[in-house]
Amino acid sequence: MKKVITCRNLEKSYQIGQNEVHALRNINLEVEEGELLMLVGPSGSGKTTLISIIGGILNYTRGECTVYGHDFKSMRDHERTDFRSTHIGFVFQAYNLVPMISAKENVSIPLLIKGVPRAEAEKKAVEALDKVGLAHKADAYSKELSGGQQQRVAIARAIIHEPELIVCDEPTSALDHTTGMQVMEVFKDIAKNSGRTLLIVTHDSRIFSFADRLAMIDDGQIANIQKPEEL
Repeated sequence: MKKVITCRNLEKSYQIGQNEVHALRNINLEVEEGELLMLVGPSGSGKTTLISIIGGILNYTRGECTVYGHDFKSMRDHERTDFRSTHIGFVFQAYNLVPMISAKENVSIPLLIKGVPRAEAEKKAVEALDKVGLAHKADAYSKELSGGQQQRVAIARAIIHEPELIVCDEPTSALDHTTGMQVMEVFKDIAKNSGRTLLIVTHDSRIFSFADRLAMIDDGQIANIQKPEEL
């Protein structure tokens, strides 16, 4: 299988006064095309730092990290932005929706950036919202949506441009059990039927069974990697 993500001896540290604080230490990880990998572990263990590096949002300190053979650290800012907008979809824990536009307009943003005509982009946005059970809220604004609904709008925005890699930070945290399962079925279908790759940070043990593998992170290191049935 094609390797999508390769991290070798990856480290991230911060200088605080005279001290070097290590957020990630000696991370070695490979993720294959079409895989749904979950990163799990306690708060502050380094999960969000790792996906931020993999997603090209944060630079690493030492080691190596490539996505589809590209190393963000060697890219110029505009090259990094162009690569992310084409190849990666993000679901942020804070949703990052634009409050003054509707749900379908928020979801259509990745297509508009790529130059898709507005009418076509918004039509596809409604289709993406339908996948997460929110087509009926296409014209609603963020303030009119619950936290769980805003989270689903963010998920629809992350998948609309059919990126090869989808990176999610706690995508089911604000969802009830039924809706969370519905969203995970969408993610699983994306991975299995279109060969795209999903990297999901989660504390939600209800969704562990959807993973192909679970990478346990503790104190900035990968403690072990196992299949859900091995838990």
